[in-house]
Amino acid sequence: MIRIYLLLILFLPVFAEAQVSITLKSAIDTTLKNNFDIQIAANNVGISKINNTAGVAGALPTVSGALTDNQSVTKVFQRLNSGVEIEKNSAAGNNLSSNITAGILLFNGFRVVATRARLGHLQKQSELQLNLVIQNSIATVMARYYDIVRQLEYLKIIQTTLDVSQKKLDIVADRKKVGMANDADYLQALIDLNSVKQNLRTQQLVVDQTKTELLQLMSIKNYYPFDVKDSIMVDKSLELNTILAFLQKNPQYLSAEQQVKISEQVAKEVSALRYPSLRLNTGGNYNRNQSAAGLTLMNQNYGPFAGIALQVPIYNGNAYKIQKETALFNLDNAKLQQHNLLNTLTADAVKTYQAYSTTLQQLSSQENSVELSGKLINVVLERFKVNQATILDVKAAQASFETTGYQLVNLKYAAKVAEIELKKLLYQLAD
Repeated sequence: MIRIYLLLILFLPVFAEAQVSITLKSAIDTTLKNNFDIQIAANNVGISKINNTAGVAGALPTVSGALTDNQSVTKVFQRLNSGVEIEKNSAAGNNLSSNITAGILLFNGFRVVATRARLGHLQKQSELQLNLVIQNSIATVMARYYDIVRQLEYLKIIQTTLDVSQKKLDIVADRKKVGMANDADYLQALIDLNSVKQNLRTQQLVVDQTKTELLQLMSIKNYYPFDVKDSIMVDKSLELNTILAFLQKNPQYLSAEQQVKISEQVAKEVSALRYPSLRLNTGGNYNRNQSAAGLTLMNQNYGPFAGIALQVPIYNGNAYKIQKETALFNLDNAKLQQHNLLNTLTADAVKTYQAYSTTLQQLSSQENSVELSGKLINVVLERFKVNQATILDVKAAQASFETTGYQLVNLKYAAKVAEIELKKLLYQLAD
């Protein structure tokens, strides 16, 4: 007799011995540690962070040094106004020059200010994109993890159907021994049992492959068998108004907002190219010329210098003007993309919530259908034992049980996936 309590535990986790257990938390933690996309995004944050300095923006002084030492062998011939002639072959000569130069930008149309602001927005954008990659990775792992739970629940349904098929075969075999069943019923019961066994093996393969996919998402190099001891529990407290109100704080939207600010600073940088630039330069020079022959055997000079350099752009073929117009178009595109993204996020949120709420409404009635189909199997088996139902009746009851069971599992999984997507929009994904 198939007891109703077996149906009530149908959707509890499947326990396996001698296997490593993976929880949702451990799967997420391992993914966050090993995931290549997250590592790349974290490196991008590091790059943008080290670039976000006053030096990269051009606001700090620059210091440079140079040293040149040239040795030469020359033929010297000089005729002085005193009538003296100097002539020497292979005269050794040396020219040594060095300098240290320091300079600082005083003004360039506030381009440095705009560049520094752009670097800051780039850093914020990279941090938001890292958070977005993390949320997407968690959502993917959660969906795959609960897919394993779903496949295990399918396996549980098939196992229950197998028990019914075995019970059906036992009844037919007992009746055949006393001459109350024909060979056709026995063969049909045997065929049904073998068919369910094949379905069980096929479903076990699906479970194993889904587990392998989870290990791949976790970036595990060595694949190994493991067990999942969990069930699909759906959070029923999500509200559409709360989700829509949060969309403008979503990392994806905030990243688009940073792109608008970046484009604004780029436009300011390009505009600054049309302004004069003023630079202060200072430093020191040392020069020495030495020759083995000639009028001047050695000339040496050294000392500091300071000056101001003013550069005024006059005409460059309207290149700066074109660059500014292009930057303004890019800024307009960034704003349009931000508005479009908000529309897309809003539509996705509404559609996902519609699926979420509709599925929740169906769950209660479907759970009742599963319970009724379990009772139906019990009733039909009892009638089959006393020869008041045919083998086809039992088969129909099994099919009804499988269909309602699969539908319930699918509804639970669909509701869970919708919940995951909504919480991702809310930036609230956690184990």
